[in-house]
Amino acid sequence: MTSVTAGVHAAWGAATDRGRRRTLNEDAFLASEPVFVVADGMGGHEAGEVASACVVDVLSRRLVGRAVSHELVDAAIGEAHREVQRIEARPGRGAGTTVSGVVLAEVAGEPYWIVVNLGDSRTYRLARGVLEQISVDHSEVQELIDAGTVTRAQAAHHPRRHVVTRAIGAAGGIDVDYWLLPVSRGDRMLVCSDGLTGELSDHDVTTTLLAESDPQAAAERLVAQAVRAGGRDNVTVVVVDVREIDGQDDGSSATTPREAALTDEDTQPRAGAAREVAR
Repeated sequence: MTSVTAGVHAAWGAATDRGRRRTLNEDAFLASEPVFVVADGMGGHEAGEVASACVVDVLSRRLVGRAVSHELVDAAIGEAHREVQRIEARPGRGAGTTVSGVVLAEVAGEPYWIVVNLGDSRTYRLARGVLEQISVDHSEVQELIDAGTVTRAQAAHHPRRHVVTRAIGAAGGIDVDYWLLPVSRGDRMLVCSDGLTGELSDHDVTTTLLAESDPQAAAERLVAQAVRAGGRDNVTVVVVDVREIDGQDDGSSATTPREAALTDEDTQPRAGAAREVAR
């Protein structure tokens, strides 16, 4: 699909698959201007499916078709968190979900990506042929990587790789990560659940994103590749392309560093949480 938001002429595509081992698809996505997000539900059986769908519904009602700000996005995420907390689930396994993605907004007259992340779904930017992970996983293995205890290669096979440390629906409040990035012509944003990154390397993902010029074709191809590679989890991909920007004449794609922030195969919460959220 294509449209214009904040002077940005964008095109996008999305695809999802339950994978080879799951009976339900607990992923959900929203790809409707100006919001492009993926939610990966947790809680077992229907609870995870309901939680991810709930987040998508709230963000759709509160943000789609509107001129948005960081404050509006944050308020919508907070509302989604409270609604997910009210979902009934099996005793000891509260419903929950990750959420990651981008929202197109205008700041001081210029277009920006508001990148939002909570959990271990991911948001990337492909610019000038280089794929950069913008979001930072809220997971135990990411903490081990940050501490220098394990390498990224070791983390891919670590027994705790599916344990998340933050999620929508967890007990108490939430600590959401936000980044504000200037939009440039030629940007290609990738938002995905960990069903993609658990099966494909960054090199494989980059190769496909560079090979497929159409965002819908790119999303479908990535999902199909992840399923063929094992499909151990649900797989969801959203791809957003910036074709033109009103008033911008060149194809420059300077990026703000990631540090420039505004602030088994089942994903599980860290043990000891007051209200468990598990997938």
